[in-house]
Amino acid sequence: MSLALTTRERSWLASLIGLIVGLRLATLGAYPLMETTESRYAEIARKMLETGDWLMPQFDYGVPFWGKPPLSTWLSASSMAVMGVNEFAARLPSFLLLAGCGWLVYAFAALRGGRDQALWTVALFATIGMVFIAAGGVMTDPALALGTTLSMAGFWTAVHGPERASRVAGLALFTGLGVGLLAKGPVATVLVFMPVGLATFWNRSWGPAWRRLPWITGLASTFAIAAAWYWAAERASPGFLDYFLIGEHWKRFVEPGWKGDLYGSAHAQTRGTIWLFWIAAALPWSVGALGWLIRVTARERDRLRSLVTDPWRAYLLLWTVTPMLFFTTAGNVLATYVLPGLPSFALLLGDIWRPDGGSPEVAPGGAKVRPGVRPVLVAAILLPVGFAAAIVVLHARLESERSQKALVRDFEKVRTNPESHLVYFPLRPPSAEFYSGGKAQRAPDAPALRRFFVDATPDFFAVRERDLAAMSAADQARLQRVRAYGEYQLLREAPR
Repeated sequence: MSLALTTRERSWLASLIGLIVGLRLATLGAYPLMETTESRYAEIARKMLETGDWLMPQFDYGVPFWGKPPLSTWLSASSMAVMGVNEFAARLPSFLLLAGCGWLVYAFAALRGGRDQALWTVALFATIGMVFIAAGGVMTDPALALGTTLSMAGFWTAVHGPERASRVAGLALFTGLGVGLLAKGPVATVLVFMPVGLATFWNRSWGPAWRRLPWITGLASTFAIAAAWYWAAERASPGFLDYFLIGEHWKRFVEPGWKGDLYGSAHAQTRGTIWLFWIAAALPWSVGALGWLIRVTARERDRLRSLVTDPWRAYLLLWTVTPMLFFTTAGNVLATYVLPGLPSFALLLGDIWRPDGGSPEVAPGGAKVRPGVRPVLVAAILLPVGFAAAIVVLHARLESERSQKALVRDFEKVRTNPESHLVYFPLRPPSAEFYSGGKAQRAPDAPALRRFFVDATPDFFAVRERDLAAMSAADQARLQRVRAYGEYQLLREAPR
């Protein structure tokens, strides 16, 4: 049965979705790029724009970045080309990509239950914690999520929807695969074909899947979207495919603390941690979903069985849990890995949890709504407003402790000689490169540091407290403290 919202409920939900979207967009440039992942991808995009090399992303000048395909980098670099090199431009593509996911969620939910069902589901999607956070971060996961959402919606529509729409929907499946391959690589094919294959087997829909999907033209479109870049990247940077396909897509996940990472350290976690990440990422609704699961397991087995007997719900359930199933045995995972399953979680939750029945209650402002709608309205207010308040309160700490923005800005203010260098010893965080426009230097060891002491220019140095303590007394005597920024100290070269 289709969901029917009251006029008041529609107005509240639409207005609060607008509030979430507006505040998320308004705050994209309100806080600094965070170390290390976000600032790394933003700096890679800035280098792409600066150097004009749009084929192979660069980790450092002349050093290729083999860790990820370039779709997200292309989008951030293009955004910065239009709006300048800043946080807002670097983050805008993630916002737009997840807004695209929201549109697909709306359209897909409308197929099931009409406009009210779609509005209710999008409200749930917009208030998922990880969706809100990822919409304002420089990362590859939003592009992957858009690709997998397009593929999964396309498959269902092609196989179970009206026949006249099957070809276009089938092409959407293969287009989404191409997007995923350019966003994050072969993992996109796993996140699509694993739930699609299981659902096809469970729902016994092999025949329609074979007849309705445009396999030849679809696979050709996937190949056309992604294969050319992979071929060109290997030609331009031999060794890329071996590192990316074997290292990043096998060893990273089966070897805890994988030592082959060229761009930092692997994120070693206890196997199965991805499920805990999902609970945190899907807040606040993950808690409610788990509570519902426990309750119906004990008291309402018929509702529990609907998760597997209803083809729509079974499909959404498989889509939701696939990222966790795939990464359960992985030793190196991040919370953002669950993002491709969050659109389906919102769709599934919106289908199961409906605000039907109950007497209306009076919400703030006098709008009458049913009790079941109230938690969504509260979440839709608290999430963006709480986030904006946190930015205001924590802004100074974020600039100085989670980023090098404040340190680089103060260096520009206190130096009197425009030829003075800002030198990081022995490590240079990516945000230092971004905020200095690629001008921050790095001294990897003591001899390299001392070379800056002997030139004619009075230089400045950024050193972590523990690295400063490990310096020789003679080297420490050459430096004067200016200010502390979290674990970093800004120091100036002492007069001779």
